[in-house]
Amino acid sequence: MSDDIYEIYAINYASHDRKMSENFLGGDTHDGPMPLDYYVWVVVGNQRTIIVDTGFDERGAKLRGRTITRPVIEGLKAMNIDPDKIEDVIITHMHYDHAGNNGLFPNACFHLQDSEMAYATGRCMCHQELSHPYEIEDVLEMVRRVYDDRVEFHEGESELYPGITLHHVGGHARGLQTVRVKTKRGYVMLASDATHFYAHIEQNRVYPIVENVAALLEGYKTVRRLATSPNHIIPGHDPLVGSIYPAAKPGQENWIIRLDVDPKLPT
Repeated sequence: MSDDIYEIYAINYASHDRKMSENFLGGDTHDGPMPLDYYVWVVVGNQRTIIVDTGFDERGAKLRGRTITRPVIEGLKAMNIDPDKIEDVIITHMHYDHAGNNGLFPNACFHLQDSEMAYATGRCMCHQELSHPYEIEDVLEMVRRVYDDRVEFHEGESELYPGITLHHVGGHARGLQTVRVKTKRGYVMLASDATHFYAHIEQNRVYPIVENVAALLEGYKTVRRLATSPNHIIPGHDPLVGSIYPAAKPGQENWIIRLDVDPKLPT
């Protein structure tokens, strides 16, 4: 494997029961179950291992009424990853379920869009309708990292390393960024919450937590353009990911999931 080719894994660490009508702006005529799964992503190459998002811990789970199935740290240990040795963490956006677990990566540099930090600490947070996906302790911890010189800010599109690029799309959060990763099967888009479920991007529909609907819909175009194919797009919360992609190892089904291989799609 060359230095610009990576393996990708998803650690499924939590879940939350929801109805289909709760997952689409304007509701849905169907009201069956459509639960959320919560992921942290791990990008593994010859020279480095990079974490994409940090998830939440028990504090965050209790605050939001979520269920942790297996803590993120347990998934990292199963992958033989020492969080103290991680040097780069990409934060797609600073919502509670993507930027918690404070202290888990004490020596890492955190990669964040300028616009996301400005948004999460600016005047828009005076409005509860906009601030509710954020947790103040997580935001404060990111500010502390800034003062500790442990945050690298990005604006728009940038190359983090050969084979890994960051792409601002906004929409769900003002500074939401997606991650494009070169793998042996092509370019995989870790879309994060640019699309919560496959259904959102496939049907051009919108998750109800949204900062800018127009930016979100344009973000779908960006994600599609950057992915080698629609089968190279990984949504942020869809349990289907664990059904169509294999476990990293036997016994890790729907827990540690390998994403740099072809999915087994329903026939």
